[in-house]
Amino acid sequence: MRKRSLLFLLLLLVVTFNGLFWASEGRVPFACDPKHGMTRGFKFCRVNVAVHARVQDLIGRLTLQEKIRLLVNNAIAIPRLGIQGYEWWSEALHGVSNVGPGTKFGGAFPAATSFPQVISIAASFNQSLWNQIGRVVSDEARAMYNGGVGGLTYWSPNVNIFRDPRWGRGQETPGEDPVLAGKYAASYVRGLQGEGAGNRLKVAACCKHYTAYDLDNWNRIDRFHFNARVSKQDLEETYNVPFKACVLDGKVASVMCSYNQVNGKPTCADPDLLRSTIRGQWRLNGYIVSDCDSVQVLHESQHYTKTPEEAVANSIKAGLDLDCGPYLAVYTEGAIRNKLLTENDVNLALANLLTVQMRLGMYDGDPSAHPYGNLGPKDVCTPAHQELALEAARQSMVLLQNNRNSLPLSPARHRTVAVIGPNSDATVTMIGNYAGVACGYTTPLQGITRYVRTIHEAGCADIACGGNQLFGAAEGAASRADATVLVMGLDQSIEAEARDRDGLLLPGLQQELVSRVAKASKGPVVLVLMCGGPVDVLFAQNDPKISAILWVGYPGQAGGTALADVLFGVSNPGGRLPMTWYPHAYVTKVPMTTMDMRPNPATGYPGRTYRFYKGPVVFPFGHGLSYTRFTHTLAQAPTEVSLARLQAQALTNSTTSNRAMKVSHVDCSKALELGIHIDVKNEGPMDGAHTLLVFSKPPSGGRWSETKHLVGFHRVHVPSGSKQRVKVGVHACDHLSVVDESGIRRIPFGEHELHIGDVRHSLSVQAMEEIKS
Repeated sequence: MRKRSLLFLLLLLVVTFNGLFWASEGRVPFACDPKHGMTRGFKFCRVNVAVHARVQDLIGRLTLQEKIRLLVNNAIAIPRLGIQGYEWWSEALHGVSNVGPGTKFGGAFPAATSFPQVISIAASFNQSLWNQIGRVVSDEARAMYNGGVGGLTYWSPNVNIFRDPRWGRGQETPGEDPVLAGKYAASYVRGLQGEGAGNRLKVAACCKHYTAYDLDNWNRIDRFHFNARVSKQDLEETYNVPFKACVLDGKVASVMCSYNQVNGKPTCADPDLLRSTIRGQWRLNGYIVSDCDSVQVLHESQHYTKTPEEAVANSIKAGLDLDCGPYLAVYTEGAIRNKLLTENDVNLALANLLTVQMRLGMYDGDPSAHPYGNLGPKDVCTPAHQELALEAARQSMVLLQNNRNSLPLSPARHRTVAVIGPNSDATVTMIGNYAGVACGYTTPLQGITRYVRTIHEAGCADIACGGNQLFGAAEGAASRADATVLVMGLDQSIEAEARDRDGLLLPGLQQELVSRVAKASKGPVVLVLMCGGPVDVLFAQNDPKISAILWVGYPGQAGGTALADVLFGVSNPGGRLPMTWYPHAYVTKVPMTTMDMRPNPATGYPGRTYRFYKGPVVFPFGHGLSYTRFTHTLAQAPTEVSLARLQAQALTNSTTSNRAMKVSHVDCSKALELGIHIDVKNEGPMDGAHTLLVFSKPPSGGRWSETKHLVGFHRVHVPSGSKQRVKVGVHACDHLSVVDESGIRRIPFGEHELHIGDVRHSLSVQAMEEIKS
């Protein structure tokens, strides 16, 4: 998001923001105030009435013009019904953000807890952590709403697949694997929305940007004009997987359609993607919102329709409920006059919006009398919340290389440490994009200084590192220190929304600085990479003076403390890479515009992500080292699984070939849930966390892809010298299935392989010989 049109700015001038200031009696105005006799008798204000009946009552009291002005993010107030104006657009990607106009920092709410960027949090592979972060973020969001400076509808998380390493927004995502992204999405959404009784919502989350959206601005092609050509197989197997998990597993309250077209149709005007899939197949209980100005873009930039009224009509009829932007407010009435749309179409969209607001309690009267109504300034930036941000940063850090066990450093042996690099004293850089105002910062330099004496030199004037004037001082510092920590990488000037990278090398002269400082150092050299997307650091891997490499992503407000804790062994790193780190040569022959996941030998196209690309890498997906040693032993596992057809399919063989059976025709009961028990032993000197990554590989031969793909993961803490038994749940329908060229998910017959650490286990899949009627 987010180009803002002049038309939208004009509309903002006339919107009533009644909900965003304190009332004269010291509280924020709210709908259905029982002290106002005008609203006391309204059916939509009665909490003991079913939500759908309340919604229909409210819709029945609105004029057409009022309905239309409720279909945009800056919804108007309706004083005659006691309804306040509402700004739908707030963000909470990894903490309450001030990117959207719905949230304001200042006064009693000067800041909010800023957790590590999503790509970093994903590296923890810890579903309970993701859920816990969501709960904390929603506590702070509710507190700010109660204070009149925030909304309750948060357009987060971003669950797009990190398909191309150059994508500037890859940092916002959980990485390249669809299963990982889906599990992150569901866990974080459940944390945000709460898992209370009934249909209630703590806040309303939104999974974005649906779908096949992963190019911002590359080689003069931007997201507003890009037509993503995607096969049915890739759409079902990769791009839609996280969104499906969001809706089905996370029960998310909203999905955002994207700017781009998919196979020639704008996503926000495609009924197959919206009405048929999200609301039909997946049964979304919520609303669909456009990315900001997407409806305008599909008319004015993509020229998909001849008139603005057609753009509005196509979008609403396709399933769009809310426009982030002005188009629906300005052109919907004209679309109805021109018989492109009916008022009932508007009513259906409005019902989805009002239902979410009802579930949030926005029409239940005084918020202080309801759940979360007591949250306030005391519940933001609490010590417990900031401790969780620190713990999240520790769990997110990935040890990529540790030659000669040079880490952890010892304060006794390494009494003086040179801290060098353009990110060595970073503050705002650590929180990445879509962040708010952090409670405070601990920089890498400050964190290391808590352990030892430091010598600090930036080495580069900024992240672009356009000159070597500061190199000499950096080399001198390294030559005098007992150890050297180089904190290099990227920032939002290199990778960001609307800014994709051209390549994968460190910017400017950063590589030269690293090599020169390493050569001058008298002690061990640690290269710390602060960045969202991967970088090609093969030069560092091959430099004998650089013993350790650590990726910290964008580690959030406590990043410096977490980094120092890892460097000095107070915290044992356990993160794993959520994306492949490619050599720079890879992107020189792969256009960002090519959406195919699989390689094409005929053209030399190498494919994408660890599932399909088999060429050289800098570091592979799932890579991550520890200060201790873990081993795995298969304790218990089945060797066979039999598939039974559903009763409705029992009389026909059309669903079964001699190689596979459609998942939609399989009896996917709990009988197909397989328990794999793995013993994880810590044979090293330190306690540590270990992530079991469970991969499945379908039978070889035939048309099925022979590459392994992630089906699950489990993070477990194992004390030194101890053993933990882990049960890994594998379900035949979910984890042994593959998607064919037609986009149909099937379970192949034959020998499937499960790869769990260094354990390989075979599962024989076959059809039942008899089907009981």
